[in-house]
Amino acid sequence: MLRSRGALVAAFLAVHLWIGLLGTVIIPTRAFWDVDLYRWWMWQGLHQGTWPVFSGDWVYPAGAILPMLLPGLVDTWDTRTYAVAWTVLITLLNAVAAWTLLRVTGRRAMLGIWWWLGFILLLGPVAVGRLDAVVAPVVVTALALALRRPAVASALLTAGAWIKVAPGALLLPLVMIVRRPWRQLVLPAAAVCVVVAGIVAAGGGLPHLFSFLGEQGDRGLQLESVSATAWVLRGLVDGGVRIWMNDAIITWEIVGPGTPAMAAVLGVLLPLALAAAAGLLLWVRVRAGDRLDHAAFLARGALLIALVLIVANKVGSPQFIGWLAGPVVVGLARPGRETVRAWRTVAVLVLVIAALTQWVFPIAYDAITAGIVGPSLLLVTRNVLLVVTLVVVVRDLRRMATGRSADR
Repeated sequence: MLRSRGALVAAFLAVHLWIGLLGTVIIPTRAFWDVDLYRWWMWQGLHQGTWPVFSGDWVYPAGAILPMLLPGLVDTWDTRTYAVAWTVLITLLNAVAAWTLLRVTGRRAMLGIWWWLGFILLLGPVAVGRLDAVVAPVVVTALALALRRPAVASALLTAGAWIKVAPGALLLPLVMIVRRPWRQLVLPAAAVCVVVAGIVAAGGGLPHLFSFLGEQGDRGLQLESVSATAWVLRGLVDGGVRIWMNDAIITWEIVGPGTPAMAAVLGVLLPLALAAAAGLLLWVRVRAGDRLDHAAFLARGALLIALVLIVANKVGSPQFIGWLAGPVVVGLARPGRETVRAWRTVAVLVLVIAALTQWVFPIAYDAITAGIVGPSLLLVTRNVLLVVTLVVVVRDLRRMATGRSADR
């Protein structure tokens, strides 16, 4: 059954239909609240001429307008119609990514796609109903094409970065294995940036092009972030720790002794952590030399970067977990010499993390914001597993550098 393309197509449609039903019929306000915000922004643009970025600062990069606009061309008045159109868009993007992976790696890709469907099902509504759902298939496609078409991969990752920033960081492992990085990576990335900047400039929004970079600076410690874990635990027994809604950005944050300092430290720690990850990848690349399995290095390197972006971040939105899918999907497709066994531990850990994340949001989120012990401990467990997964990936990269198999 796992090798049947018919079964795979049926499962693909069933999973996306279920998530779509959750977001449009069963729990729309809890599951697809962000999607309705996208609809509202597009309504303002199409009917009032007030566009994000073009008319003022925005929390997202300018490229995010495009995926929000496409469903808006169907309807911006009715919440459900827009949400259905959004779900169809994500389904089509995921289908293109899966088809590309099958074309590149053949039947070996089927295990990765089956795993991806399980991941989407376990992660739940945020796997479709957030902007990050757009960049997930972009990452899968880029990583699948990276070794054969690095210029295309660079353009895709850069385009993804102009939608939700994070995909741009995945260029780090890719730049270490291509033969002509300037021609194959830098120029395609620069071309995409020039196109985006040119369009924004033509619309009069150039002063707001990088406004998204400053939107996160004043944020506190988000409740779901890994860095807030100690305060979540302390808050169960200490009334001095409180959870509150930051109405300016509509996000639950945790406040207590030391949280402002932690939020400030993380603003510096995140780029340092990314630099450390880049240093580790460079060491692996140099140490392994000609023995390096480029496909395995790229997938594991991308997963390392995604984990660092989550673990060292003061923001911990549930949709961030979707960043982990692309590297694991491509890793399980086995385009290199690695075996499925080498990815078994990481693949299982990420599935458990996805399941716990759906339980955290939307199932038990109200209880967590109220400081209820059981659901709060689920959040803590999820965060601990993220750190464990990061440690496992670092271990596997070290083994890759010394020529040892990751499955030993």
